[in-house]
Amino acid sequence: MNLKTYINKVIQGDSLSILKEMPDNMVDLVVTSPPYFQQRDYGNIGIGNEKTVEEYIENLMLIFKECVRVTKPTGSVVFNIGDKYINGNLLLVPYRFAIETQKIKNLRLVNELTWVKVNPTPKQDTRKLISSKEPFFIFAKSNDYYFDKNAFLEYKDMFLNGNRKKNGNDIGKKYFELIENSNLSEDEKKQAKKELIEVILEVKSGKLESFRMKIRDIHALPYGGQAGGRLTQIQNKGFTIIKIYGNSIRKDIIESTVETIKGNQHPAVYPEFVVQELIKLLTPQNAIVLDPFLGSGTTAVVAKKLQRKYIGIEIYDKYVDFAKERINEISQPQMQLFL
Repeated sequence: MNLKTYINKVIQGDSLSILKEMPDNMVDLVVTSPPYFQQRDYGNIGIGNEKTVEEYIENLMLIFKECVRVTKPTGSVVFNIGDKYINGNLLLVPYRFAIETQKIKNLRLVNELTWVKVNPTPKQDTRKLISSKEPFFIFAKSNDYYFDKNAFLEYKDMFLNGNRKKNGNDIGKKYFELIENSNLSEDEKKQAKKELIEVILEVKSGKLESFRMKIRDIHALPYGGQAGGRLTQIQNKGFTIIKIYGNSIRKDIIESTVETIKGNQHPAVYPEFVVQELIKLLTPQNAIVLDPFLGSGTTAVVAKKLQRKYIGIEIYDKYVDFAKERINEISQPQMQLFL
C-alpha cells in the first residue's frame, strides 16, 4: 500500500496485522497508550487480556518492534504503559517493558517522561498511597531524532519573560572591579574586560537574561574540578563567562489533569495536553503521527489541531466511530491547544 492509503485515516483492525503491512521508515512519530494489563474491559478483544504479565509484554513487544520499523531514523516512538497490582504486589509492568526494549539493536531510550496527575482517581485501599503518575517512554532510532526542546512547555518561557526584571546601568560593574584587582596578567585582564563588555551588551539587548563570571584565584573552580569546558577556560584564559538565557529548565515531568470527554465510551483517555507537548517536542509541522491504539482518537485529534498528519489504528468498532466523530469536529488547526 502507498502512503495515501494511511494518511489522515482511522483504520479499523488488529494493530500488529496492519503495522506489518506498512512500509519501513514512513512516520515521524509513534505516540500511543496500549491497553494496560488486565486493567479494563476493551470489549474483551485485543491486547491487555493476557493471563500473565509475561505474555502481555511479549505481545506488546511484537507491536513495539513494528512501530520502530515504520518510524523514520529521524523520528521517535513514545509508549505510555500503566502498572498493575496483583495480590497486593505492584508488578512494575512499565519497567519490565522498558527493559525488554533494551534488547533491540540501535534503539535509544531517550527519556522517561513522567505524567503527574493533578486529580488522580481515589482508591479504596487504605493501606496504599494513591497512584498519581504514569511513564511515557521516549525512544529514538538514531542520534538524529527531531527534538525541539524550546517548543516543549513553551508557555513557561512566556510567563518567565513577561516577569523578567529590567537590568540597570550597573550590570557587570562588580566584575570590572574584580578583574582590576585580580592576579590576571595585563593581557588576560584586557581580554576579560573585552568579553565582559560584549556579554553586557547581549544582556541589555535582550539576547541574554543575565550572566556569571568566574575569575582565576578569586572564584571557586567549577563543581567537581573536571577537565574541559569552564575549568579549561579559567586555566587558559584566567576567566570564564557563563551565559544565562532565561528559558525555564525543561524537566522530564509534565503535570496535567485526568480528562473526561463528553460522549466518550472509552474507559481510559490520556490528556490532550500531554500529547500536545510530545508532538510539539518531537515533530515539525506536517509530520506524520501514528497511534496504533487510537482508542477515543486523542492522538489524531491533537495531531490535526497542530497541523500534523495522522494515522490511527483501532480494533474496536465503537471507538473507531467515536474517534472519527471527534476528528471531523475539528475545523481549524491551532498551533497551541492549552496554556
